[in-house]
Amino acid sequence: MPSLEYIQDKNFANIDFSKNKFAIAEYENCRFIKCTFSNVKLIEAIFISCDFESCEFTGANISSTVLRDVKFTKCNLSGLEFNTCNQLLLSFSFYDCKLNLASFYGLKIHKTIFAKCEIREVDLGSADLSGSSFNECDLGKTIFDNTIISKCDFRKAINYSIDPEQNKISKAKFSVSGLPGLLNKYDIEIEQ
Repeated sequence: MPSLEYIQDKNFANIDFSKNKFAIAEYENCRFIKCTFSNVKLIEAIFISCDFESCEFTGANISSTVLRDVKFTKCNLSGLEFNTCNQLLLSFSFYDCKLNLASFYGLKIHKTIFAKCEIREVDLGSADLSGSSFNECDLGKTIFDNTIISKCDFRKAINYSIDPEQNKISKAKFSVSGLPGLLNKYDIEIEQ
């Protein structure tokens, strides 16, 4: 396989890569602002210490894509299969993003920051999210099954349903108002 072009310290703004060909390359310390990656094949692209701001990723293929220390802010990442990314040193953070219907199935993504995100109907099954935070996130209908959420912070998250018997939750933090999300399977009523 030929080596990839190396692109460093470059800004990309207002580019629709669904119409303008995206170069599969190694991007380091680059910023992508208001770019469209809808239905773009990002297969085997490498992103290291990159920022994506207000970008659209609907239908993008991120299979074998390298994401190391990548920050997403105000991006639409709905439906992306993060579990198909290259898992070596995989690390990212999400701020004010839409991650609905995405999959993180089976990933080891310790200490991941999710802040003010829509994380509805997402597959977190068999993932290890130890030490991650879900500050002001909507987790409606998100799947927690055999998920490791030890030391995770759910104090300001809403709409989650987590079965403590099917997940590892030691030292996770929850607010009193979030207790129903841990007790749903018992079909009980909790009043405040």
